[in-house]
Amino acid sequence: MKKILQIASAFIGIIVGAGFASGQEILQYFTSFGYIGTIGVIISTALFTYLGMMLTRLGSQTRTTSHRDVIYFISGRYLGAIVDYIIVFTLFGVGVVMLAGAGSIFNQQFGLPSFVGIAIMTILVILTVMLDIHRVVQIIASIAPFLIITVMLISIYSLVTMDRSFVNMEPIALEQTSAVSNWMLSAINYVSYNIALGASMALVMGGAEADKRKATIGGLLGGLGIGILILFNHLAIFANMKLVDGFEMPILKIADEISPALGMIYSIILFGMVFNTAVSMFFSFSARFKPNGTPQFRRFSVITILIAFAMSFVGFTKLVSFFYPFIGYMGLFLIVVLIIAPFRLKSSLQQ
Repeated sequence: MKKILQIASAFIGIIVGAGFASGQEILQYFTSFGYIGTIGVIISTALFTYLGMMLTRLGSQTRTTSHRDVIYFISGRYLGAIVDYIIVFTLFGVGVVMLAGAGSIFNQQFGLPSFVGIAIMTILVILTVMLDIHRVVQIIASIAPFLIITVMLISIYSLVTMDRSFVNMEPIALEQTSAVSNWMLSAINYVSYNIALGASMALVMGGAEADKRKATIGGLLGGLGIGILILFNHLAIFANMKLVDGFEMPILKIADEISPALGMIYSIILFGMVFNTAVSMFFSFSARFKPNGTPQFRRFSVITILIAFAMSFVGFTKLVSFFYPFIGYMGLFLIVVLIIAPFRLKSSLQQ
């Protein structure tokens, strides 16, 4: 059971980065549609549960150390090449966004230049990707429970103490910028880009677990946990639309409003979640090109992260609103591949 929960927690930790934990993604993809955005959350939860289960199961079944072999195996030579490069592009791009997110946390919470947060995060990520896969998974899994508990507490408090109804908040919510124009497409796009960014590490993580049943249940619980977190995040932001309007980190603003001490605690947790996703992205990106644990892997990782450091100064909100939907559309290829994967596997086993 401990191993299952570790896999589930690590999967949540991979997906939940700066955009999610801050509330910026949830605002753009769900809350900006008002009431109907809640239906989008339910659709996303179902997809996350199934796809999380499939990724860790495939990883364990193939005992992979990189996403490349699995992707080519389940999708064929030509579609496999497309999906492979979509994942590679996503890993690096989201890594850049995570570094920018660290800068936003330091700027909004402490009034420090974004450079400080970006520089600290870059150093921490470089040091962590030098470790082996088992240690990396343990580190990622250890941080996620703090976020889960804190987000739920903030959300419950927001709902219990809200002094205006959702009817009053609906017009403000609808004025917010949406990442995608249609609520249904937005829900699918959100899952698509998140699976694109989490697929590589989830496969590698599953590959490190010999027991396929444990890997499968861990991925399933992780996907379900992500859906529950989306719902709590969405309701908290929806209940506080007037308060968070115009802020890059809505959940952090709500935490600050409840208590400055809670805001400080949440900013630390948020920084930890950004760290989780950044490590996952750069570790998986480097593992795609170099065998992890080797000197070549370490050199490649350092060079990659330093290039991302230079690119992260574009700005967090801009990167989320323009970059993520693009990844989402490309990631639809991966979702299709994962949906048909069980049939391809069954067919290959019968041959």
